[in-house]
Amino acid sequence: MPANKSGPAPKKKKGRRGRLVLITVVLLLVAGIGFGAFWGVSTVRASFPETTGSLKLPGLTNPVDVSRDARGVPQIYADTDEDLFRAQGFVQAQDRFWEMDVRRHMTSGRLSEMFGKDQVETDSFLRTLGWRDVAQKEYDTKLSPSTKKYLQAYSDGVNAYLKDHEGSALSLEYAALDFQNDYKPEKWTPVDSVAWLKAMAWDLRGNMQEEIDRSLMTSRFSAAQIDQLYPKYPYKRNKPIVEGGAVDPATKQFRPKSTANTTPAGTGAGAAVGLQSQLSSLSKSLDKIPALLGPNGNGIGSNSWVVSGDHTTTGKPLLANDPHLAPQMPSLWYQMGLHCRTTGPRCNFDASGFTFAGMPGVVIGHNQDISWGMTNLGADVSDLYLEKINSEGYLYDNQQQPFTTRKETIKVAGGASREITVRSTNNGPIVSDRDDELSTVGKSAPVGNAAPDRGDGYAISLRWTALNPGRSMDAVFELNQAKDFTGFRKAAAHFEVPSQNLIYADTKGNIGYQAPGTVPVRGKGDGTYPAPGWDPKYRWTGYIPQKALPYEYNPRRGYIVTANQAVVDEDKYPYLLTKDWGYGARSQRINDLIESKIKDGGKVSTDDMQTFQMDNSSEIARLLTPYLTKIDIKDPYVREAQQLLEGWDFTQEPDSAAAAYFNAVWRNTLKLAFGNKMPKELRVDGQCLNVRPANETGPADDLDKLVRECGERAADSAQPDGGDRWYEVVRPLLDDPGNAWWKTEDRAGRPGDANRDQLLAHAMQEARFELTSKLGKNIDNWSWGRLHQMFLKNQTLGTDGPGFLQGLFNRGPWNLGGGEAAVDATGWNAAGGYKVTWVPSMRMVVNLDDLDKSRWINLTGASGHAYSAHYYDQTDKWAKGELLPWAFSEQAVKKAAKDTLTLSP
Repeated sequence: MPANKSGPAPKKKKGRRGRLVLITVVLLLVAGIGFGAFWGVSTVRASFPETTGSLKLPGLTNPVDVSRDARGVPQIYADTDEDLFRAQGFVQAQDRFWEMDVRRHMTSGRLSEMFGKDQVETDSFLRTLGWRDVAQKEYDTKLSPSTKKYLQAYSDGVNAYLKDHEGSALSLEYAALDFQNDYKPEKWTPVDSVAWLKAMAWDLRGNMQEEIDRSLMTSRFSAAQIDQLYPKYPYKRNKPIVEGGAVDPATKQFRPKSTANTTPAGTGAGAAVGLQSQLSSLSKSLDKIPALLGPNGNGIGSNSWVVSGDHTTTGKPLLANDPHLAPQMPSLWYQMGLHCRTTGPRCNFDASGFTFAGMPGVVIGHNQDISWGMTNLGADVSDLYLEKINSEGYLYDNQQQPFTTRKETIKVAGGASREITVRSTNNGPIVSDRDDELSTVGKSAPVGNAAPDRGDGYAISLRWTALNPGRSMDAVFELNQAKDFTGFRKAAAHFEVPSQNLIYADTKGNIGYQAPGTVPVRGKGDGTYPAPGWDPKYRWTGYIPQKALPYEYNPRRGYIVTANQAVVDEDKYPYLLTKDWGYGARSQRINDLIESKIKDGGKVSTDDMQTFQMDNSSEIARLLTPYLTKIDIKDPYVREAQQLLEGWDFTQEPDSAAAAYFNAVWRNTLKLAFGNKMPKELRVDGQCLNVRPANETGPADDLDKLVRECGERAADSAQPDGGDRWYEVVRPLLDDPGNAWWKTEDRAGRPGDANRDQLLAHAMQEARFELTSKLGKNIDNWSWGRLHQMFLKNQTLGTDGPGFLQGLFNRGPWNLGGGEAAVDATGWNAAGGYKVTWVPSMRMVVNLDDLDKSRWINLTGASGHAYSAHYYDQTDKWAKGELLPWAFSEQAVKKAAKDTLTLSP
C-alpha cells in the first residue's frame, strides 16, 4: 500500500499513536511475539518503578533508604520527619500515581477534566458538597504547623517524581487516556491529601440511605410496617462494644466502670414529614458517586478485636483488623513502613501498616509501642432537610432567608465547560439542585398541619459534620506517634470525621477502645426521616462532648470486639449516637468464638486470630434451615435440593453446594416476602412487576387494574439486601406463620402464598430453578464459589472503558466462601444477585509480644501498574485466608529485603 503522503492532522496523529499502543499491548497478550510485542512490552514496563540503586530526590537533607520485600512492600528509613514523608510521597507516586490522581479529581469534583462529559453530573454533585473547599479551610485554619510541614514534604516528594515522569512512564492508564484527550497531571498539593479524608467520610457517613429508603417506603407501607422493617437493636442477644459504663451527669465524663443512673437518649418526635418516590432521584445521584469504600446503601462493615495477654499464648495482647470495603484494582490500601533511623526531636516516627496512596502517615497498623485498628462506628452524622424555597431564598422560622450561593465552573475534556450555581441554606447545600427531577421532591409528601404550603414541592438540603473543617489529618500523625493509651485517646479526640471505632493494644499489655468523632445533638427528631428545615426545633443544638464518648480500658472480660454493632446500650447512655446500627451478627459471632476459646482457661494464639477472621458460619442459615428441612416437598426435583440442607453445618465454603442452595433460598424468600412489595425506587433497576397502584389498597382481581412498574435502584444498593437487619426482620416472623408478610400475590394480583410454609416452599422451588439455570441441573456440580465470585476492577478504565481495555486492567474472577454478615464478610446483595460487592480489603494480626511475628495481607498488591509482578500477587493467598510475615524491626526488614533503593539529596 502506498504511503499516505498528506499525513493526518496533528491531533489525529496523536490519537492514532495512542490507539496503536493499546492495540500493540493487546497483540502482546494474544501472540506474545514479534517486534510489535517488544514495543508493547516496553510500553507496559515504562512505568515500573526503579527499586534498586540510587536516585536523586531534591530537598532531602540526608540519604533515605527504601527496602522492598519479595512482595514489593516498601520500608523507608530516614533521619528527619520531612525526609521520611518526602520519600513516602515519592515512593507512593512510583507505585500508585494513577490512583492518586483519580482520587484527587474525584474529591475536588473534576473527573470531567480526565474522562469527559459523562462525569459532569457526578462532578456537579461533588462540587455542591464542596469537599475540596472544606479541605482547603482545614489546611488553612485547623491543622497544626507540624502536620502542614509533613503534608508539604509529602507533596514535594510526589512532585519530584512527576517532574521526571509523564504519559506511559507514569502508568499504562495515561497511555490509554492519551488518545482521548490532552490531559496532563498537575502538581500535587497538601490539600489533595487532606481532601481524601472527605471521600472516606462520605462512604462512612451514617444512615443517609436509610433516611431515603424509609421515606420511599411510605408510598407502599404503613408506618408500622416500616418499623417492622427497621427493628430495634437486639441488645439482649448481641452485645454492644462497651458493656456497662455511664456518663457522669455533673461532669459529662464517660466512666467505663460507673453505674451512675443516666437519662437515656430520647428518640425525639420524628419529623412530621415523609418523602415519596421523588427521593429516588437523590438516591440515584448518590449511586453515581464512585463508591471507593463500598456500595452505597449497604452500610460498610469491618471487624476488629483485641484480646489481652491474660488470654493469649504470648502473654501479651493480640489485635486483629479487617476493614470491609469494595473490591477494586488496586486495593484501597498500600502497605508501608515509615522508620526514623533514630527517633528523637528531628525524627519522631517508627510506624508500619496500611496507608492510603495520596496521604502521608499510616492509617491502620502499629508503631514500636502501640497498635490500633478501625471499624465504622456508624454514628448518624448527616441529616436531610426539607426546604420551602423560592427563587430568592428559603423559609426558616416563618422568615424568608437569602441563599448563600457560589458559582462553580466544570471543565470538560473534549467539550465546553459547564457552570453551575450552588445554593445553600442554614442547614447546608441544596443537593436537590443537581437533578431536574429533584425540583419536584415533596410534591406529594405527607407533612404536618404546621408545614408551609408545598407549592411546587420542597427542596432537599444536607447537613453533614464532614462539611465543617476539622483536624482528622492531625489525628493520623498523632496516632502514629502515640506511646500509650493517653496519647491514643488524645489523637482519637481529633479524629472528627469519619467516626470510627478505634481499638488499642500496647507492648506493656494494655488493651482499650475509644469511640471518637463529631456527633450531633438534635433538638427534635432522631435522624431516621428527613426533617423540616423551616422549623428551628429540628436544628442541631451542638455536639456530644468528646469526654462523654464511650471508651474502655482493660475491661474485666479481657477482650474487646468491634464489628459495627451498637457501641453502648441506648437505655444507659444519655446521647443519641444513631438509630441505625449494624445488628451485631458478626460481632456476636466473634464474641462467641473468643469465649469458646478462653473458657476453662484456654488461650488464643495468633493462628486462632487468623482462623477467626475466616469464619464463614451463617447465622441466618442456622436460624432458617430447621424450618426449611421440615417442609414437606412433593416435587422430587426440589426435594433433591432440599436434601442438601439436611446435616449441613451452616458454613459457607467455596465448594459447598448446601451454601449455594441455602443462599438462593434466602434470596428468594426475601424477594417473595418483601422485595416484590417494595416501591419501584428500591427494587433492582430493570426488574419489572405488575402491581397495584400505590394509592390503591383494595385487592385487584384482574390484570387491567394493575400497573407495570420497573425497578430503579442499582443492583448493589437495592432492597432487601439480605444483611443482618433482615435477619432481625425475619426472626420474629418465623414464629408467626400467618403474618401478612408471608402472603403474596401472583402476577394478576390474585392470592398466591398464604402462609410461612407455602412461601418457604415457593422460595425453595424458585431457588432450585435459579441454580439449575446458573450452575446446571446436576446438584453435584453446584458450589457457592461459582455463584459468589469476586472481580477486581480498575475503578476508571476498568469499569467504563471499552471491553478490550477493561481486560488490560481487570483481574478475576475468584470463587469465594464467606458471605453477608459472616465474619469472613464477602458481602453480596440479595436483591441484586450473588456477586461479591465488598470484602475484607486487608487483614492483619498484630502480636504485641513480638511485633516481627505479626502478620498481614492486602487484597491485591503493592503496585498499581498492570502487569507488574506485584499488581495482584497477594490475592490468591488472601482468597485462601493466608497471611504474610510482617517485618518491623530493622533486622527483620533487612532479612526480608529483596531490593534496596537509596534516595539522595
